[in-house]
Amino acid sequence: MPHYFSSDFTLGILGGGQLGKMLLTETRKFDITTKVLDPSPDAPCRIACNTFVQGNLTDFNTVYNFGKDVEVLTIEIENVNVEALEKLQTEGVKVYPSPQTIKNIQNKASQKQFYATHGIPTAPFQVFQNTESLKKAINEQQLTLPFVWKSARFGYDGNGVKIVRQLTDLNFLPNDQCIAESLVPFKKELAVIVARNAKGQVRTYPVVEMEFHPEANQVEYVLCPARIEEAVAQKARTIAIQVAQAFEVVGLLAVELFQTENDEILVNEVAPRPHNSGHYSIEAAYTNQFEQHLRAILNLPLGSTESKVAGVMVNLVGAEGYQGKVVYENIEQIMAMEGVTPHIYGKKETRPFRKMGHVTIVNPNINKARQIAEQVKNTIRVIA
Repeated sequence: MPHYFSSDFTLGILGGGQLGKMLLTETRKFDITTKVLDPSPDAPCRIACNTFVQGNLTDFNTVYNFGKDVEVLTIEIENVNVEALEKLQTEGVKVYPSPQTIKNIQNKASQKQFYATHGIPTAPFQVFQNTESLKKAINEQQLTLPFVWKSARFGYDGNGVKIVRQLTDLNFLPNDQCIAESLVPFKKELAVIVARNAKGQVRTYPVVEMEFHPEANQVEYVLCPARIEEAVAQKARTIAIQVAQAFEVVGLLAVELFQTENDEILVNEVAPRPHNSGHYSIEAAYTNQFEQHLRAILNLPLGSTESKVAGVMVNLVGAEGYQGKVVYENIEQIMAMEGVTPHIYGKKETRPFRKMGHVTIVNPNINKARQIAEQVKNTIRVIA
């Protein structure tokens, strides 16, 4: 019988941001002891874990020493020291997702090559050791414009991604390893969250549809269920399972997808952890993604992924032109709306486009939920 509950079992979490904070809501529900590592003294997780350690997630000794006295170690951010995780794993600490999975996903170039090797459909791409060699390929006509430039390392929330339409678009980009990816004409951006436990039990959440902010390249709305045909949804879930099985992920895998003009499904990228595209599940699903991640990494039976009701998630990001101590303007007005729940991440300082929270809107009708989401978006402002 598992000894996780109301015992001296300790779960370690690398990263103390909002994903960790929402995961800690579930560990508290189950009375699981937690220990969190994050570089920021004001990390959102600080208020909710049993032990908080301030330190560098990419430093070998910091991560190794942090993980030595936990039984299971998980992540809420991929940018962590994998060598330390490998050593901890050899010493008997259960690390989920595995260091190998994290390593394959951390670098976008190796992630894309992984898809090619495993016959997973993805947009055509070329890997370059740096932006200079990419420019050379264009000059020698081995690569044609336009294409999508992606940094191989450290990209997040639209950072490290740029559409290159002319050569000057490459100016000011870091001269590091990168990918040039074909610009795919797509109808919709979709995502599927797959849960897989150590026994190999697999469940997928319904397909969600993502609407992006035109300038910030950040998700503005996530809609569940996606407004797509059943055959397309089925294909998306099948491919997402194929990806999770190939990576042998234990925990959650968020699989971001393109639905092309002719209804092909292509894998864009993945994240081996709870994800923005699954936040709707806190209010709208029988088992939210954070509880499901816990169930998966502790090798417990997976919960139902079905939705109770349609849900739309709106990201709350810092308004342009504001920096400093955060103020959530008109939050009372949105809380008066039907089916609206705000989640505040606990970041004290706002800046333009910084993720400060999200709002879930639930309604029996997805189109009605989407309308209310727009009202929410136009009412609340994250200012200083």
